[in-house]
Amino acid sequence: MPARASQPYAADLKLESCRLEDFEVGRVLGTGSFGRVSLARHRGTGLVCAIKALSKAHIISHLRSERDILRQLDHPLLVRMHGCCQDEQCVYFVMEYVPGGEFFSHLKNKGKLSEEAARLYAGEVLLMFDYLHTQDIVYRDLKPENLLLDAAGHLKLTDFGFAKAIGAKRTYTLCGTPDYLAPEIILNKGHGKAVDWWALGVLIYEMLAGYPPFLDDDPLSTYKKILKGVLTFPPHLSVTARDLIRKLLQVDLSKRYGCLAGGVNDIRSHPWFRPLDFAALKMRTLQAPIRRHQQL
Repeated sequence: MPARASQPYAADLKLESCRLEDFEVGRVLGTGSFGRVSLARHRGTGLVCAIKALSKAHIISHLRSERDILRQLDHPLLVRMHGCCQDEQCVYFVMEYVPGGEFFSHLKNKGKLSEEAARLYAGEVLLMFDYLHTQDIVYRDLKPENLLLDAAGHLKLTDFGFAKAIGAKRTYTLCGTPDYLAPEIILNKGHGKAVDWWALGVLIYEMLAGYPPFLDDDPLSTYKKILKGVLTFPPHLSVTARDLIRKLLQVDLSKRYGCLAGGVNDIRSHPWFRPLDFAALKMRTLQAPIRRHQQL
């Protein structure tokens, strides 16, 4: 179902109560192990949105946790939930529609990004995690597939199925994508917000190299590489990029950037980020490297 150009995306619109019948449901945007996401339009307001259908066969507490986290969040770099409804089979999350598609697809088409482009997108992920962590939420599932591009080419984080409100506590659930798992998740020793900073290091590497740093043919071999923490870099990566990646991909939590006394400021003030104007990035006044209608 094509979205009319005149229809608002209205990220801040809240639907306090709604039914599935209130929506005109169109084409499927994506599917996964947890459900199906479809493009839709609210009949009453004309709101273009994405509806995530989740089977009730899943653990109800898991759905409630994701719903409660989505209701709590309010940030321009995070996909928002407008409302939710249900029928006998499914729970439906009515989500903000982000028209630019998955960052993964753009990255795959391009192969890799310039350091300037990767820096801006890494900065946006840093702002996402900084906000989530101030809300005492750990995300735990960063990967290019969970980053969407808006119409201006900026990132939005989606899929909070593995996100968890933890405060200062640790959690022990094994979850996430193998290439992006932090060592402490693999070892099941308990983990916290530090796993998100590890994942940021993996993302920066993948954006610059075109593949993740611990890539292997099977997950077990990937896990072994992660636990060893041995990094090799393509020759085109700058000295400052290598240094930041090493500091984020520290197996030892006491040495990992984001976990030290300086917190997120250690990452933000690193020389690799020096050319990036974080104030302008936060205000969304910087031009994004990827445009929705451009071919990479």
